[in-house]
Amino acid sequence: MKKSIVMIVLSALISITANHVFAQIPDTSKKVTPPITAPVQPTGDVINALSSNANYSTTAQLIKAANLEPILKTGGPYTIFAPNNIAFSNLPAGRLDSLTRDTAKLTTLLKSHIVTGRYAKADIIKALTAGKGKAILTTLNGQTLTLAVSPKSTLQLTNAAGNTAEVTLYDLIGTNGIVNGINSILMPGK
Repeated sequence: MKKSIVMIVLSALISITANHVFAQIPDTSKKVTPPITAPVQPTGDVINALSSNANYSTTAQLIKAANLEPILKTGGPYTIFAPNNIAFSNLPAGRLDSLTRDTAKLTTLLKSHIVTGRYAKADIIKALTAGKGKAILTTLNGQTLTLAVSPKSTLQLTNAAGNTAEVTLYDLIGTNGIVNGINSILMPGK
């Protein structure tokens, strides 16, 4: 009698263990097709691309306030190196309000973040390779932006005044340009 109880318990254990093991082996008889992903197509101009990301809403609002929107909606291609909202929140108290009241200064500031040409991440890498680690771009207000790889292995922009910012977002694509997000404001020199 003891032997038959031991045999029943042993059979049950083997059955449970076998079921558990086979349940963990994937069923390869079913063919799984990976989802097809289409390339991201622009749905509007570079201003729409900028406005598509809430982290850059301050830059989008300031472009409208500086009346640069009509310029950036036509022509191009343009690349906007857009400061994120955090960059604007780090300005000294009252500085953003002061800029919005002085359209000439605001326009100069914003134009120092925009270049003519389409510089997606792949294009920037090509430019850096061709320039042996540096690329120099000219902004809409005629200033230079130097692109280089930072010590942290990120893309760093430096303007003529020596102010720097790092690219934190690449390739918001518009029909007439690209938006790349940066973590600081490149204040132009005096």
